[in-house]
Amino acid sequence: MDSCEPCPSNGKCYEGKLECIYGYRRHGKLCIEDRDIDETAKKLSESVEAGLCEAYAQVLCYGTGTVWVRENDIWNDLDRHNLMQNVGSDHTTYVYMKRRAMETIAKLLETRANLHGLHEFKCPDALAEHYKPLTCRFRELVSKHSLIIMLICAGLIGCAVLFLKVRQRMYISARAEELYNQVCDMLEENALGSKNVDGEGESWVVASWLRDHLLLPRERKDPQLWKKVEELVQDDSRVDRYPKLVKGESKVVWEWQVEGSLSSSGRRKKGEGIELKSNEGINTNINQSSRTLKTVDLQALGDCVP
Repeated sequence: MDSCEPCPSNGKCYEGKLECIYGYRRHGKLCIEDRDIDETAKKLSESVEAGLCEAYAQVLCYGTGTVWVRENDIWNDLDRHNLMQNVGSDHTTYVYMKRRAMETIAKLLETRANLHGLHEFKCPDALAEHYKPLTCRFRELVSKHSLIIMLICAGLIGCAVLFLKVRQRMYISARAEELYNQVCDMLEENALGSKNVDGEGESWVVASWLRDHLLLPRERKDPQLWKKVEELVQDDSRVDRYPKLVKGESKVVWEWQVEGSLSSSGRRKKGEGIELKSNEGINTNINQSSRTLKTVDLQALGDCVP
């Protein structure tokens, strides 16, 4: 009976003995890959892939770098790799490991033959995208969606400008009303003071003097604020506005009409007085009610005493 067994793949059988080809080791009746050699060859191929793809990514981003690399140049570069320094003096292992790395590289990268018939390698475009720097990716993203980004930026700027304008308008309106009240108080006090000194004082005030007196230095640079105050004064019938010659110059003066006019500050004081009297009346009624109740209670107790 013939007991001969077929020779396994990656093995050589001679005179009944099994020998595995280089790069494989015997495991029982099989020949399996040497893991150390396979791992080193894989790392070599990954290193070559990273170098070529980074160089090609520089070409795609900045237009400088290398695209196609000759097979002989890669073969020679493997000799200078740090992993090859650990192989030792075994020339057969050294060459086999380089060959395995080149086989893996040929599967990962694009290949072509140049005019001289030499093989060249190039990183695929899809793979080179992963090796682009972040600055390059950001620039490409902005360039690709520039129209959308411009519209979004324009919208944000428009909203910010609109918000600032509305806020400035609200501030001017509130500040102008505050200044208007101060103007009315000063005009009224000036008119009453001039009347109390036997008519020797001036009942009017130059409008520009009021402006410079009430406005802060930074507020004087904004003409809209005082213009708003002037509009409020113009709508107030208690204030007269007319030109007058002051120290040889024509000035616009404002004057409070004392006779027959109602004072805003007076109304406020009157309102406070009415509220105070009302509170005093309520307290008086409460006290009277308390005294009445006490009198009734004492009379009831007197009736109960024998």
